[in-house]
Order: sequence, then C-alpha cells, then structure tokens
Amino acid sequence: MTLEQLTDHLSEQLSISKVQAHEVVHVLTKQITQALLAGDRVSLPGLGSLSVGVRKARSGRNPRTGETIQIAERKVVKFSASSQLSGTLNPGAK
Repeated sequence: MTLEQLTDHLSEQLSISKVQAHEVVHVLTKQITQALLAGDRVSLPGLGSLSVGVRKARSGRNPRTGETIQIAERKVVKFSASSQLSGTLNPGAK
C-alpha cells in the first residue's frame, strides 16, 4: 500500500479530505519517529510494536574488491507483529 492509497482509504473511511488524511498520516509517522528517537517502544494494538535495537559493529567485505571493511555500529528499528496480526495472517496455525 502506498501513501496515496492509504490517504485515499482514510479520507473515505473518516469522511475527511485527502489533504486532512495526508496530514493525519504525517502526524502519526512524526510522533512514532519522535518516540523511537527518545528510546521509547511504540505499541500499536492489533498490529505490533516498534522498538530501537543496536546492530553491533562487524567486519564486512566489499563485493567489488573483496577488501575487508569495518561496518560501524548502528541503530535499527525492530518490528514485532502482534499475536492478533500473526493469527490473521496464519489462520489455524499455533
């Protein structure tokens, strides 16, 4: 689903303009980003949770030259699907 498709769907479901729907999506993503920057965990019931993790520094290889390089430590966003979402995607599975 693209941003345009999401805003179209929101504007229809909430009976608001597409501009307002786009603003809703923008505000939501901004708030989630700010929470993650603060180190908070973001929980979206029925969907899952987002948190910040750290990928440790490691050695890698340049695919063109084969030279060994150092890859720096970095922060990554982790997503854990809720059991409700997992159950919806995999009906009958335990």
